[in-house]
Amino acid sequence: MRVIFMGTPEFSVPVLDALVDAGHEIACVYCQPPRPAGRGKKDRPTPVHQRAEALGLPVRHPASLKSAEEQQAFADLGADVAVVVAYGLILPQAVLDAPEHGCLNIHASLLPRWRGAAPIHRAIMAGDAETGICIMQMEAGLDTGPVLLREATPVGETETTGELHDRLSAMGAGLIVEALAKLDDLVPQPQPDEGVTYATKIDKAEAAVDWTRPAAEILRQINGLSPFPGAWTIHDGNRIKLLAAEPATGQGAPGRLLDDRLTVACGTGALRITRAQRAGKGAQDSAVFLNGYPLEAGAQLGG
Repeated sequence: MRVIFMGTPEFSVPVLDALVDAGHEIACVYCQPPRPAGRGKKDRPTPVHQRAEALGLPVRHPASLKSAEEQQAFADLGADVAVVVAYGLILPQAVLDAPEHGCLNIHASLLPRWRGAAPIHRAIMAGDAETGICIMQMEAGLDTGPVLLREATPVGETETTGELHDRLSAMGAGLIVEALAKLDDLVPQPQPDEGVTYATKIDKAEAAVDWTRPAAEILRQINGLSPFPGAWTIHDGNRIKLLAAEPATGQGAPGRLLDDRLTVACGTGALRITRAQRAGKGAQDSAVFLNGYPLEAGAQLGG
């Protein structure tokens, strides 16, 4: 098929690769514009932009698709279908209607649960037992369109957003190739009215750890916010980013270290930090972290 691909972050790259490998003709790749990054604040192309150029594919990165000129340029590509995954711009109705088979979105949740911007983070933070991928026919509403294909997967007890992100990206790549292969035979299934939840964008204010909360909730917070923005706590005036944790046993004053292995007492129960990061340092597994920043039983976090 002749495909317009629309995506921006690393999550979208395996999907673009899968479409190319499956033999589809990529008429154009749309992504967000380059933005200042790094110490020099020079404009840096997005991961999809970089991958598309490496594949020799034409790239467009308009700041908006609202103008008649942009919408006409999109329609002039004469695509059979557009594949959209974590693109980041609202698609006007004229864009949604331009390809013969419309625009298909790869959404990283089991719709109608977790419509919106941060479905992977929210699934882990809510303690969902499973999540998955939906291939959805896009319409004007926010992730409200009918679903063509879906695939579920369990969420691991200690799985981080980064780890689940990579699994769901690969799943989405496989599922969209399957959907395009049998597109004429798929029957769109309207989403039910029951069970709708919204995955609001992650606010950095959610990242500070309150050790008086139950261990299970803090565990989901730490793993759900890893690697970005990263849950954090304070020790002796130093901010420590907490990037992975696992259940542990023990009890004590909230925030108190129960041993020399980063086992921390919570409001109820305890957890063990397995990956952490100090300011100016890289992320480290707990044993390596403790070599450079020793923390012993009795140390207090969060104050």
